[in-house]
Amino acid sequence: MLSGLVSTFLAAQDWRETTKELIYTPRYFGPNAFPLPELHSGGVPDRREVEIRGESHRYTGDMTKDLYARLFIPIVRGRAGIEVCGVVVEDYKMTRETADERHAYATESPITCYGDLIVNTYFQLLRNERWCDIMLDINLKTASGGRLCDARYTDAAAYGFNLTFDRNLYRNAARTFALRVQGKGGFYCWMTNDMVHRQNDAVFYAAGVSAAYRRAALSVDCSGFSGYENNGDRPAVLRAKFNFEYRRNILSLRFRHGMKDFLYDTYSVAYIRCF
Repeated sequence: MLSGLVSTFLAAQDWRETTKELIYTPRYFGPNAFPLPELHSGGVPDRREVEIRGESHRYTGDMTKDLYARLFIPIVRGRAGIEVCGVVVEDYKMTRETADERHAYATESPITCYGDLIVNTYFQLLRNERWCDIMLDINLKTASGGRLCDARYTDAAAYGFNLTFDRNLYRNAARTFALRVQGKGGFYCWMTNDMVHRQNDAVFYAAGVSAAYRRAALSVDCSGFSGYENNGDRPAVLRAKFNFEYRRNILSLRFRHGMKDFLYDTYSVAYIRCF
């Protein structure tokens, strides 16, 4: 019994020492540690939405699956809204080489791994069909995620501010088809374990196009951010999303290709219920 207690104590000391070597950037953490904001249209939705999404993140050194949940509630119809989201449960398996590169303690979790709680607030600044729609979103990531020792979640807060610009390129007279262009830019900041640079600041950017025909919608965008330390803090992704809505029920299919400091390709299927 004594030897077991000693082994447990030494193991705890071992992973605590390991966390000191972690590099708090997207390149050296799991796929959900630094979530990139979505590129929405420039208008705040006026419906409540509940989403459940299954995701598969694929990288040669890390295979991750997770269940993601999201709740959106309008505060002022068409003017402001709040969104609460995050990974409910995550399952992963890294190679020993990837774990060593990230200074992770274990290659898979011996206990349930859960993600950070994220709160996004949206404000409609301008709605003009002739010119463009402009929306402000304020993002806060809490330090609630698990398995810091395995470089899955940072156990540190992050926040950001972004402006989204959205404009019609074409809309037919019957309003059954629309082609729109979107752009987004802002600021993203997260806390680190570096005693000299306690936080990393980054510029966020995104640009994309979307097309909607009756109950179907397709969007493509390129998004990312660029941190000032250049130590794996400059991820970029190419994203594609297809939605089909029927009687306030939405089936959503997504693909995300990682570039630069984001190493994963992600496939996901989601069900969204609107109220």
